[in-house]
Amino acid sequence: MGDRTMTQLQQHKQQRERERERERERERENPFSNQKKEKATMESPFRDDIMKGKVALITGGASGIGFEISTQFGKHGASIAIMGRRKQVIDSAVSNLKSLGILAVGFQGDVRKQEDAKRVVESTFEHFGRLDILVNSAAGNFLVSPEDLSPNGFRTVLDIDSVGTFTMCHEALKYLKKDGPGRSSSSGGLILNISATLHYTAAWYQIHVAAAKAAVDATTRNLALEWGTDYDIRVNGIGPGPIGDTPGLSKLVPDEIKNKTREYMPLYKVGEKWDIAMAAVYLASDAGKYINGTTLVVDGGLWLSRPRHLAKEAVRQISRTVEKRSRDAPLVPRSKI
Repeated sequence: MGDRTMTQLQQHKQQRERERERERERERENPFSNQKKEKATMESPFRDDIMKGKVALITGGASGIGFEISTQFGKHGASIAIMGRRKQVIDSAVSNLKSLGILAVGFQGDVRKQEDAKRVVESTFEHFGRLDILVNSAAGNFLVSPEDLSPNGFRTVLDIDSVGTFTMCHEALKYLKKDGPGRSSSSGGLILNISATLHYTAAWYQIHVAAAKAAVDATTRNLALEWGTDYDIRVNGIGPGPIGDTPGLSKLVPDEIKNKTREYMPLYKVGEKWDIAMAAVYLASDAGKYINGTTLVVDGGLWLSRPRHLAKEAVRQISRTVEKRSRDAPLVPRSKI
């Protein structure tokens, strides 16, 4: 091989290394914007028929996490009803579900309106003859500082997330409780509320969502106690972390925002919609029959993250220095008083 060819190969290698380094740098600067939007290829760990015979109504079930839950519930044997505000999106989602051989129907409605909630729940029962699972996945979110957030904006998010969740639960009770229409006397159904982890500590520019999701979690626990006791209904939640290729993530961290997320959240990793859907299948199937009143956090441990204030080597050096200073310090006699 000639010198010229060797030089070209070296230059090409150096160029590829520079490109890889630039890619790594972009990911360090903004890991959200560089996530691969590939569908999960993992096989479900559950039997295909683990939800056979069940009917699930999923609000916000036509897009994002809600649609993945709709899809996975259907793939595991459930019949699906989805509720949303945009008819075109609903129709497209139902068409996609049917193309997979899933029994599905869609209803247009707003969870903030009690008459819509009542109509959709009743329509689901009329269509399938029963209702076993209610998934409250409809949500609203955007970045805003507290001083720039109007009371109306604050109220809107609570109306969708908190009040909407309770409204759907309230209207579905008749069909989910033990001995309800279409149900046997042996057991009640399940309510699954999609929450978050923002309110576990505090989050910048998310006061409205933190308040709303705290209310959702309180609703989950209280309904689990009261409706679990009186009607044999299990009520659980899921607290997702940042999930790739979803409207929520694109709103909260658009490409225009550059950050150093991994520096202050060491456990940061973007999850997949599949991760949340598998948690939902677990809780909604007989595999989760003894779980009630729990919000399952699915975020890779992210909410536990704290910045590393000192490097390990610095800690070792400081520890040695402090220990030496302590050993060398003169002993001071204790007072007898």
